[in-house]
Amino acid sequence: MMKLFASVTHNSSRLLARLGRDLQLGLLLVSSAVLLSGCGWFGDLFTKSDDPQKMAVEQLARRAKDALNAQSYSEAIKLYETLESRFPYGIQAQQAILDTAFAHYKLGERAQAVAAADRFIKLYPNHEAVDYAYYIRGLANFIEDLGLLSFIATQDLSERDQKSAREAYSTFKTLVERFPSSKYASDARQRMVYLVNALSMNEVHVARYYYNRGAYQAAINRAQASITTYPSTQANQEALRILIASHRALGNEQLAKDAERVYVATYKAPPAEERRGWWRFFW
Repeated sequence: MMKLFASVTHNSSRLLARLGRDLQLGLLLVSSAVLLSGCGWFGDLFTKSDDPQKMAVEQLARRAKDALNAQSYSEAIKLYETLESRFPYGIQAQQAILDTAFAHYKLGERAQAVAAADRFIKLYPNHEAVDYAYYIRGLANFIEDLGLLSFIATQDLSERDQKSAREAYSTFKTLVERFPSSKYASDARQRMVYLVNALSMNEVHVARYYYNRGAYQAAINRAQASITTYPSTQANQEALRILIASHRALGNEQLAKDAERVYVATYKAPPAEERRGWWRFFW
C-alpha cells in the first residue's frame, strides 16, 4: 500500500510539474505576443503621427506632395518649409525647394516663386532638374495679356511694366541655350517669341504716345529702339510709320525719305496715311 501511494504521489508531482512548465510557456508566449503587439502600436503612434514636426522625412515629403497634387498649395508650402527646416540635407529638401517655387507660382506669388527658383539655382547649379528651376522662374515673370477683354480694358502686355517681361525673356533664353534638349525648351522658345513681340510693341506704344503729344524726337528715339532691338517683329511696321511722320514733323525731309524707302523695301508698299495704333480696337 505504501509503495502504491508513493507511486501515485510521484506521478502526480511529475504531472503538476509538467503542467506548471506548460503554463509558464503559455504565459510567456501570451506575454510576448502582447508585448510585440504593444510595441507595434506604440511604434505606429510615433512613426505615423499627424504632427509634421514628428513625421519621418519620407512621410513628410509624401504628405507635402499629396497636398501639392490636390492643389492645396498653401498647405504644401507650409509642409515643405517644415521639411526643409527639419531635414535641410538630402534629395527631399532639394525637391522641396522646386515644389515650393511651383506652389508659389500657382498661387500667383511671383516674387516668392522667383526667390525659391533662384535659391535652387544658386545651391544646385549642376542639378539634373535645374532646367525646371529656370522654367519656373521664367513662368513666374511671364505675364500674359488680359485675354478677350483686353481691348475693353485698353491694356495689354505691351503697355505694362516691362521689367518682368525682360527678366522672363532672359530666363527662357538661358534655359534654351544651356539646355536645348530640355523638355521645357520648346515651350520656352514659344514664350520668347511672344515676349519679343510684346517688348517691341511696348516701344512702339511709347513712341506713339510721344508722337501724339508732339514730342517728335522722343517718338523717333523709341521707334528707332524697336527697329534696332527687335528687327523682325510685326510692330516695326508701325514704328517706321511713326519714324517717317516724326521726321517730317521736325522738317527732316531727307531722313523721312530714307525711312520711307526702308518701309517700301520691307513691306512692298508705300506707308499708309499716318494713323493711330494698329493693334487697338479703340484708342
